[in-house]
Amino acid sequence: MGELVGQVAIVTGGGRGIGRAICQQLAGEGCAVVVNYHSSRRSADDLVAEIHAGSGRAIAVGGSIADPATGPALAAAALEQFGRIDVLVNNAGITRDVTVRKMTDADFTDIIETNLVGTHRVTKAVLDHLCDAGGGRIVTIASFVAQLGNYGQANYAASKGGLIAWTKTLAYEVARFGVTVNCVCPGFIDTDMLRAVPEHIRERLLARVPLGRFGDPDEIARGVLYLVRDGGYVTGTCLDINGGLYM
Repeated sequence: MGELVGQVAIVTGGGRGIGRAICQQLAGEGCAVVVNYHSSRRSADDLVAEIHAGSGRAIAVGGSIADPATGPALAAAALEQFGRIDVLVNNAGITRDVTVRKMTDADFTDIIETNLVGTHRVTKAVLDHLCDAGGGRIVTIASFVAQLGNYGQANYAASKGGLIAWTKTLAYEVARFGVTVNCVCPGFIDTDMLRAVPEHIRERLLARVPLGRFGDPDEIARGVLYLVRDGGYVTGTCLDINGGLYM
């Protein structure tokens, strides 16, 4: 039996990539999982079936975090199906890469509205449940881009940098309720998104990583699992998992 048996987690963007690996890690420890997805319904349904096959508990719930209705819907689904909420992993996010000189207002505001405002809204929807229960875990997937910057990603960097600052402030506010709030900042991770990048560009990205390889989604998921399972005295911080890309 895993150490999270009886607990319930909501994972946004849980259908694929890093989010999928996070759901698998949490389910493997006995946690019931609400797998949120936006466009990857088949992948989310497959993941739920996989968790059920391993005697775990999971449901898939659609909705973009940019939609104000998604947070309350996720909270309601978790409570209706599993009766409680213990963990929120804010993983969902989007990119729209373009240099600042060519960036439209929509290129900037859409990223902020989804990655920063959307994450805030989902968290607001579950925060009272965590505080009233006397404890919980909030883990948000930020990015090394917020710390180091990256060409063509000013909008993404602003959204993820905002999430780091937001995490630190929220951690202060809810510590007295036993709720910890942390970030994980991945580097370049081997997901479908990275594989879609042209090979010559991936070679340039890889050359920047001191450890000489891209990260695996499971490595990020294990970092999240640490904060959820073992991080009772860790709050308001960022766990960097980036192969030395940012030190």
